[in-house]
Amino acid sequence: MTLLQPLLPCVEINPDEPATAAVIWLHGLGADGHDFEPIVPALKLPASMPVRFVFPHAPAIPVTINGGVTMPAWFDILEANIERRIDEVGLLQSADAITALIERERERGVAAERIVIAGFSQGGAVAFEAALRYPQPLGGLLAMSCYFATERSVQRHPANASLPIEIHHGTRDHVVPESLGLHAAKVLGDLNYPVTLRRYVMEHEVCPEQVADISQWLRRILR
Repeated sequence: MTLLQPLLPCVEINPDEPATAAVIWLHGLGADGHDFEPIVPALKLPASMPVRFVFPHAPAIPVTINGGVTMPAWFDILEANIERRIDEVGLLQSADAITALIERERERGVAAERIVIAGFSQGGAVAFEAALRYPQPLGGLLAMSCYFATERSVQRHPANASLPIEIHHGTRDHVVPESLGLHAAKVLGDLNYPVTLRRYVMEHEVCPEQVADISQWLRRILR
């Protein structure tokens, strides 16, 4: 595994007390690390849970599906049928960059089992890869409105064979069809991962009910 240097630039929200846990949260195509920044106060985590939130910025690259326009992206999108042709080289490079951020959290004193990887849409595809192959047990994986792009190639590490996984998807999602989220949940369930699938009446977005569920999940796995 080759780690990218330098580290990705990130938005960081630190707790008042020294962090004992961290959430590394990946945005979707065309957004940046500020996209999910407002979710931190909405989670209403107690002060007794000093969690650092790390929101990395994806690099700006030309995106084929958008006519080659340069925008923040974790990897190139080659065609409308996003699950058929994958820019696996770009996705793996981004996964390496997230691995480097996990290592930085460990260097800052956060144990691997208290690090959560979260991702929305394209960021979720990278989150699957980065978390499932990581060689130390992590705290959890949150995959929102996304798809398991590297299900056939990811080198799953036994250290995370019991990784708690939350898969969230909107029933009205026309960007990443709900069927892809359901498929990811089935594949991982068949591999005996502890997967929870939550479906919300929403489009390609995040809803208040979902934020409340994420808060409860984080409280449970990071207590």
